[in-house]
Amino acid sequence: MISMSRNKISVVVPCFDEQAVIGETHRCLIEVLNGQKDFAWEIIYVDDGSSDNTWSILSSLAKSHNEVSAIKLSRNFGHQMASMAGLESATGDAVVLIDADLQDPPSLIPEFYQKWVDGNEVVYGKRKKRNGESLFKRLTASLFYRLLNRVSEVEIPLDTGDFRLMDRKVVDHIVAMPERARFLRGMVAWVGFRQCAVEYDRDERYAGVSKYPLRKMLKFAADGILSFSALPLKLATFTGLVTFGLSLVGFVYAIWLRLLTDNWVSGWTALFVTVLFFGGLQLLTLGLIGEYLARIYTESKRRPLYIIDEVCVSSSCDGDSDNKVK
Repeated sequence: MISMSRNKISVVVPCFDEQAVIGETHRCLIEVLNGQKDFAWEIIYVDDGSSDNTWSILSSLAKSHNEVSAIKLSRNFGHQMASMAGLESATGDAVVLIDADLQDPPSLIPEFYQKWVDGNEVVYGKRKKRNGESLFKRLTASLFYRLLNRVSEVEIPLDTGDFRLMDRKVVDHIVAMPERARFLRGMVAWVGFRQCAVEYDRDERYAGVSKYPLRKMLKFAADGILSFSALPLKLATFTGLVTFGLSLVGFVYAIWLRLLTDNWVSGWTALFVTVLFFGGLQLLTLGLIGEYLARIYTESKRRPLYIIDEVCVSSSCDGDSDNKVK
């Protein structure tokens, strides 16, 4: 059980083009956090290369609140990398990760905290309903997480996002992981420790539009599957063995046509279809192998996960481009 004597909770909020909602998000967070007497707190906003006035708003918030800091990345590195920048900067005994769009309610933070005090190292939000999302997105998200659980080497909780509280030791292990293709909810599941869920109904976005179009959703899904499962490579191997067996059957069939029939041209349609099928199958298998090789290539370059352009804390804003995750 965690001692309740003035623990510190860090709240990390990645932001990308959130000028329409960030003011309300900040108001809700302050309202919830100011009402807590059991723990101290800080809020860390991370601007992931926004093209609107998000950074201007965040820097003003940081200058006017001692408990608020803002980090500006040099460009858009993606939600997972912005989250990592916040986790790296957090100083709390536990860290809450929450998006800026208010789909995940800040009002759950006290309940997360209580379950952490009770001894859980990870407390994650589990969605009962996904209000304001299209049938297509709900269906594809449900299928993806169930597929991911089928092929993953670790069990990743269904119907969850990155909204969660993590103990300091969990955060330290996540930050220490060297991979570049980050899938945080999978990484948190992989480290283990005692984890529990808090169910809630996910709200519609307060304002603005989703920052995850279909292209980004597909990339995110690929990162999740390829980072936590070697099954696609095993399927490629299995498919290769089946294909080899079928090719032997085709070889015997071709010899039979040549030696025991008078019409050698017979079967050209089947041959044409077979060549196209197995040619496409080979290209698909090479594509799967290429995806893994591309990730090996990316890992081998050892570039930082993100680059910080500027940091605002209380009354000052300073450039800090040397602060990088190695």
